[in-house]
Amino acid sequence: MKEFELKYGCNPNQKPSRIYMENGDDLPIEILNGRPGYINFLDAFNSYQLVMELKRELGLPAAASFKHVSPTSAAVGTILPDKLKRACFVDDVEELDSSLLACAYARARGTDRMCSFGDWVALSDVCDVTTAKLIKREISDGIIAPGYDPEALEILKTKKKGNYNIVKIDENYVPDPVEKKQVYGITFEQGRNNFIINNELLGNIVTKNKELPEEAKRDLIVSLITLKYTQSNSVCFAIDGQAIGVGAGQQSRIHCTRLAGTKADTWFLRQHDKVLNLPFKETISRPDRDNVIDGYINKNEEDVCADGIWQKYFVSQPEHLTKEDIDEYLAGIDGVSLGSDAFFPFGDNIIRAKKSGVKYVAEPGGSIRDDLVIEAADSYDMVMCFTGMRLFHH
Repeated sequence: MKEFELKYGCNPNQKPSRIYMENGDDLPIEILNGRPGYINFLDAFNSYQLVMELKRELGLPAAASFKHVSPTSAAVGTILPDKLKRACFVDDVEELDSSLLACAYARARGTDRMCSFGDWVALSDVCDVTTAKLIKREISDGIIAPGYDPEALEILKTKKKGNYNIVKIDENYVPDPVEKKQVYGITFEQGRNNFIINNELLGNIVTKNKELPEEAKRDLIVSLITLKYTQSNSVCFAIDGQAIGVGAGQQSRIHCTRLAGTKADTWFLRQHDKVLNLPFKETISRPDRDNVIDGYINKNEEDVCADGIWQKYFVSQPEHLTKEDIDEYLAGIDGVSLGSDAFFPFGDNIIRAKKSGVKYVAEPGGSIRDDLVIEAADSYDMVMCFTGMRLFHH
């Protein structure tokens, strides 16, 4: 296939629209089902790069959930603890532990379920039946993977009344080393960001504490590779091989850190016993349950425990998750890793990170206030690496 005509571009008024190879080669993809759009393909190609880098560097199957050209989460395949299975709504899948790819997807999709509503899925490996069954019951626009088991493909084809977007990509495809795009009719050209993110990047530890365990190295790599494909400015919290809070596209770095930290806090609190034991009505859909849980934790648009409101969602009135509950629970969190796509200009980012259990930090360094940022990290006995490499993505 030399080109694929799209229904429209980013918006319905932006026509004509297509994808094609500028050198005249065949596209490195097959569209097995559906008709993906312009933004779908942006999500597909960015997310696929992310999961393939995670697999290459960490040696585990990887999955990502993408929305509007940034990841809501990405994860490698490690077995989920029982409470996390419940928080991710996959505790009913008996065969989950037998598929590390399905575990990676369960983590990626389960991290920020509100933001993952209507997402694009990327898998590093051939989609198996267990993973397809998990994807089938979530609201999603499409998927990209290097292949599909025949039964898994048939399962996915039943989504969205048979219109689910399924893309197969040639895993041997290598893009040109120079990339181009146009803005306002003007062509931009740059070398592709082929910078390798691995353990060697974490060797310059600038804090007094220099103990960086293997698990933290893994999580910092997950964080940094995720940031490589996240709209800048961006900050990413990670733990257990999983990005648990992504703060993307903010003009101020402290706003990135606050946003990512709030998402990480919500992810942790989803595993609080009060949340896990909310007495939902059986008729509540998965997306509605996600919204109610977010409201229960973050006290958003309505008090879901209030009389006259709880009856819409629960079979009995739940107890409030109090500030004391939240503070006590989060105070016990430790060992979180944090990556930043550019240097921290002030120590306030470290202070906010500590509130969400951050112990390990990787950032480029290079600020005129590096000494103050290091001092802040030392005050919390954190381990901080200066990578020397910025990871802006636009």
